[in-house]
Amino acid sequence: MSTVFEWEKPLVELEDKIKELRTFITDQGIDFSQELTELEHKAERLRKEIYEKLTPWQQVMMARHPKRPTTDDYVKLVFDDFIELHGDRTYRDDQAIIGGIGVFEGEPVTIIGPQKGRDTKENIARNFGLPHPEGYRKALRLMKQAERFHRPIIALIDVVGAYPGIEAEQRGQGLVIAECIEQMSFLKVPIICIITGEGGSGGALAIGVGDRILMFEHAWYSVISPEMCANILWKDSSRASEAASLLKLTPTYLLQFGIIDDVITEPLGGAHRDHNAMGLQLKAFLRRYLTEIRKIPIDELVAQRLNRFRQIGQFQERALPNLEKDGD
Repeated sequence: MSTVFEWEKPLVELEDKIKELRTFITDQGIDFSQELTELEHKAERLRKEIYEKLTPWQQVMMARHPKRPTTDDYVKLVFDDFIELHGDRTYRDDQAIIGGIGVFEGEPVTIIGPQKGRDTKENIARNFGLPHPEGYRKALRLMKQAERFHRPIIALIDVVGAYPGIEAEQRGQGLVIAECIEQMSFLKVPIICIITGEGGSGGALAIGVGDRILMFEHAWYSVISPEMCANILWKDSSRASEAASLLKLTPTYLLQFGIIDDVITEPLGGAHRDHNAMGLQLKAFLRRYLTEIRKIPIDELVAQRLNRFRQIGQFQERALPNLEKDGD
């Protein structure tokens, strides 16, 4: 069953009418081409009206669409000859993160990213896309391997956060996230990170240190999810939409803040409407930015990477005038 958001219902109803009219024309052989054209133009106008004015909370919901392409989908769409590698060599293989070696336009690259499930069975196997510490240890192992063999790293990020269970904390969840951030900062290979859907908390930050940070048009990226933010601020998760607006988590804001480098546009209506088109778009952006950062000497690239993250969150202090009360 397809997911239809409330704000999409007028468009979906119109699209259903268009399909019915096409079927009627084919079956009955009656010419309603003018009426069909008018309806198609109306649908196109409605699409632009809806999707070009989404609220931050609507953007979050778009990023969570169950038919949105996953990391595995993009691996198949963008890379050739992918070989998945397993395990952290310490505890187990965490299926919530996939990683391995693929070929991008003739060049070997390392690809890593969280993987969500499509149905209940797959979601359970992949822990609903919430990585354990061993998932991040696997990612770090593959990144170090990439450095050893001089392969660029592509991190595809779509995760609401790292798994918050007590067993994850017992196995060092916080420490391994910190280790990933530290190690990625100094890896002597080009790194491109792309937030394809959700980019939440340390789960995203752990594999989010790169030379270029790109973000899909209907994705979000924040230190916390809107629901958790609402719970902390107001003890009320139903105010998630309000929290989403306050967090400034959409690509437009993050580009202004200098946290990301570019926004990858999606097909009108979202990436889930056309997987192939989204794959081609991702491929074009990867080609452009890999070509750009390959030209930079590796020591300079690492220095730039460190500098860009040190500059995030910069602020200025200004002394206020001395406002003395009358009679003081």
